[in-house]
Amino acid sequence: MDVPLWVWLAVIGFILLMLLVDLVAHRHAHVISVREAAAWSGVWVFCGVVFGIIVWRVWGAEFGQQYFAGYLIEKSLAVDNVFVWAIIFTFFAVPREYQHRVLFFGVLGALVFRGIFIASGSVLIQNFSWVLYVFAAFLLFTGIRMLLQRNEHIDPSKSRALKLFRRYVPMTDAFHGQRFLIRKSGILLATPLLAVLVLVEVTDIVFAVDSIPAIFAVTDEVFLVFTANAFAILGLRAMYFLLADLIHRFVYLKIGLALVLVWVGIKMALKIDLYYIPTPVSLAIITTILAVAVVASLIRTRGQQRHEPPGPAVAPFRTAGQEEIAALEPLWGRRRGATTSDRTAADGGSEQSTVDGAQPTADAGHGEPADDGTSGVDRRS
Repeated sequence: MDVPLWVWLAVIGFILLMLLVDLVAHRHAHVISVREAAAWSGVWVFCGVVFGIIVWRVWGAEFGQQYFAGYLIEKSLAVDNVFVWAIIFTFFAVPREYQHRVLFFGVLGALVFRGIFIASGSVLIQNFSWVLYVFAAFLLFTGIRMLLQRNEHIDPSKSRALKLFRRYVPMTDAFHGQRFLIRKSGILLATPLLAVLVLVEVTDIVFAVDSIPAIFAVTDEVFLVFTANAFAILGLRAMYFLLADLIHRFVYLKIGLALVLVWVGIKMALKIDLYYIPTPVSLAIITTILAVAVVASLIRTRGQQRHEPPGPAVAPFRTAGQEEIAALEPLWGRRRGATTSDRTAADGGSEQSTVDGAQPTADAGHGEPADDGTSGVDRRS
């Protein structure tokens, strides 16, 4: 498949343009309605399908089928991301109007990391053909494990990434609008929203370890692997707001995703030395597995209504008021008249100081005291 450089640049430019449009359209924090999420989902699916048709017309039916097979795999595996995001947002009790901003930057980071993984995977396959056996075995192992552990869910409180973040990054005890960072009393602090973003990025990297080898099972073309990933990921935000209130109804989807991973693992193992399963056959099998899983889930949960995932009994973080937000210092640059003690605190001496003379706060949601005496600062371990 010969793809000129200008085509790569044009596709990347279009992706960045659509991200900019999405950012501008959601520049003001608001709760994303089901109707708005459905409209944006339609836009992203339309873009992905139209691009696949272009691939089909320009490079032929085989590459078009490979793109759609990869797109379907990535889109279906992305639903698992949606479930995990719902768990993370529920754990942190993130206000719904702030969730889109987290997911925007989360998807942007996902595009970057997956681009790196795709490039690395392509280099490994070209130079070490035996790595395909590793990918195939990994997909089979992951699929079987997902099937056996289909009723288990991640626990954000046990995340190593979250523990490291709390240990080394000073954090406020309140959401300050859509801000990821604030400056208070000369000290640069993370908000809980930044901790959520870090956890979203880390979980996507974990999911990419599964999905990238899966798409290499249906196509070896780097251009198709990247574009199928990109167009599938771009619609994740809208998909989340469309499906977050319906998570409880997809009771058999985990089984379907596990079977898809097992299937692509078998396909990859066979195509190395034995037999190449035609792309239309593979595409038909993947579509059938997912369709059966979705339809069976909806039939099994017939009559259940849409509702938000249950939140914590006590919100772990508060939401700062408008007066508190208005009183924040400029994010970059020191406040006027900063004293030597202020600068010392900003440079790392805050662990033994307090802000506004308040007493140490408790570790919200976990019952453990913060390990410093900073009011409004949550430095957890």
